[in-house]
Amino acid sequence: MKDPDWRADEETLDRIGRMPKVELHLHFEGAAPPSFIRGLAKEKKVDLSRIFRPDGSYDYRDFWHFLEVYEAATSVLKTPEDFARLCRAVLEESAANGVVYSETFLSPDFCGGGDVSAWKDYLLAIRETAEEAERDLGITLRGIVTAIRHFGPDKARQTALCAAETAGDWLTGFGLAGDEKKGKQRDFTWAFDCAREAGLRLTSHAGEWNGPQEVREAVEDLGVERIGHGVRAWGDRAVVDMLAEREIVLEVCPGSNVFLGVFPSLAAHPIAKLRKAGVKVTVSTDDPPFFHTTMRREFEDLAKTFHWDEEVFDELNRTALDAAFCDAATRDAVLKRLEPK
Repeated sequence: MKDPDWRADEETLDRIGRMPKVELHLHFEGAAPPSFIRGLAKEKKVDLSRIFRPDGSYDYRDFWHFLEVYEAATSVLKTPEDFARLCRAVLEESAANGVVYSETFLSPDFCGGGDVSAWKDYLLAIRETAEEAERDLGITLRGIVTAIRHFGPDKARQTALCAAETAGDWLTGFGLAGDEKKGKQRDFTWAFDCAREAGLRLTSHAGEWNGPQEVREAVEDLGVERIGHGVRAWGDRAVVDMLAEREIVLEVCPGSNVFLGVFPSLAAHPIAKLRKAGVKVTVSTDDPPFFHTTMRREFEDLAKTFHWDEEVFDELNRTALDAAFCDAATRDAVLKRLEPK
């Protein structure tokens, strides 16, 4: 057993930071570098100066204002070509931080306004760019169609129909994101049933802002196998035990949680306690440029805070890959990239 007083030296931290990584929780538009959005806005002669700080980073007050800024940033993404360019920018950044496999949340609401025909055009542009990036950069991308919770259940039905029409070996999952304070998980049952019948695998944001009951409801009412965030589950041992027993995987985004004030510091974050309790946890960035993080930074900060060594991060990567919404051939190919060189 590792000495509990173990500390990673700079060389070890560097090795941990450079490890190949699997990321399951990445919002596509939320991963847009600020410089990319500023440049696109300038091309389109759209004034988005209000959403940026003087240093060029995104500017917002809290989570709910973040949602407004997020939607403002996406407003300049108008065409399939725009999303193809975004895909390249996002994957270049992820690959530079060691990500070899990524799953990203995509919403037909932002890609064609929920029209199935338009959605297919956007999806094709994104997928073709992702396949080019896989050849060029060695990073594999898969898509998860995401309903926006605060847009309501009716819009989610439309989103689920778009997902069902395009389900396959690249578009492999369905989920729910947005403002947890709006409605209940069960309000979206129809959309999740539709996605399930289409063969899509299921995840839902829960337990980021609302308490443990929100996590239970996502599992029991929607039948998901993964939870986006889920960290508030720590407030109820019965929910924690349920997650462990059912092997529900948490897509944990520590840097995001701390930046938004869900927890006051990384040391106060329950990821290590959840892992020790037998819950399957993984590590992701959520909306990295908004929260000033990268996958490399997440690994290094966790190593410093919880004294995790390379063996722990290898376990986290393999847990994420086992839970990935991809086929066996893709999983085997990615597994080879995780092996030490």
